[in-house]
Amino acid sequence: MKNNTLNLLLIFVFVLGFLGFNSLYVVTEGNKGIVTRFGKVVRDSEAHLNIVNPGLHFKMPFVDRVKSLDVRIQTISSSADRFVTSEKKDVIIDSYVKWQISDPATYYLTTAGGNKTQAEELLRRRINNSLRSQIGRLTIHEIVSGRNNHNDDASVEDNDFDSVDVAVASQSKRDEVMQNALKDIGASAKSLGIKIVDVRIKQINLPPEVSNSIYQRMRAERDAVAKLHRSQGRKEAEAIKAHADREVVVKIAEAERQARTLRGEGDAEATRIYATAYKQNPKLFEFLRSMDAYKNSMTSGKDTLVLDPNSEFFKYFNDINGALK
Repeated sequence: MKNNTLNLLLIFVFVLGFLGFNSLYVVTEGNKGIVTRFGKVVRDSEAHLNIVNPGLHFKMPFVDRVKSLDVRIQTISSSADRFVTSEKKDVIIDSYVKWQISDPATYYLTTAGGNKTQAEELLRRRINNSLRSQIGRLTIHEIVSGRNNHNDDASVEDNDFDSVDVAVASQSKRDEVMQNALKDIGASAKSLGIKIVDVRIKQINLPPEVSNSIYQRMRAERDAVAKLHRSQGRKEAEAIKAHADREVVVKIAEAERQARTLRGEGDAEATRIYATAYKQNPKLFEFLRSMDAYKNSMTSGKDTLVLDPNSEFFKYFNDINGALK
């Protein structure tokens, strides 16, 4: 009898513990809970969905189910998609969106019971439509450079800004696209119980066929510029070389002129000195001149002179005083 009572007591304790365990649930921090009973959401006295905050809570065991919704900031990284600009040219844009559940009840009802995949798919469509509308009003230059396509009269090249208000906060075209997309998507996302925190363009690329044609055009332009620089360099080189050659010719001519002048002045000075010296003793001058004449006419030792021995040329051969016979 005691054994049966003990067994019944153990069974009662086990069942009570099992029921108690299934009556408790925990909603972790950063989440919100929604309780469903027999597949229908539990509502409060005012027919609003009963949203459960983080913490330990009770529910009816085996009857109630708890759906946890992550209310932290989520990120949707959209795959790169092709957009058409105002010039009817294609660009490939990669973007992402930061979003957060702002109204768990609305989110739960509009996304088939808090289906995150469905919520992200709905957001992707709206993001794509908004960006397509924004990009369709801009040129490739405005999208890629992030600036307006015209120059400001105040003169910073390619740095035009759009005034947000009288106080001046300015932004680029790319920032304007993201801000407008944030407003558009934010307004439509409210109906899903979602708050859009940020919209960002990660990367902008051109399609391969467009990129190749642009690279070829840029290369042709750079080649043309390089050829122009080379031709200008050759022209300047020829001008510098011609100038240097002219300077060389002028300097050489000037040097030769100065050399001839100095040589003439030297010869004139030598002649003057000789004349002064020889004028002091004319006979010595005649004697030395005759000796030079003998030396110059008889250098080889085989010279033959056909002259009268009594001619004036040989006067110093017959007499050292130069007397003729």
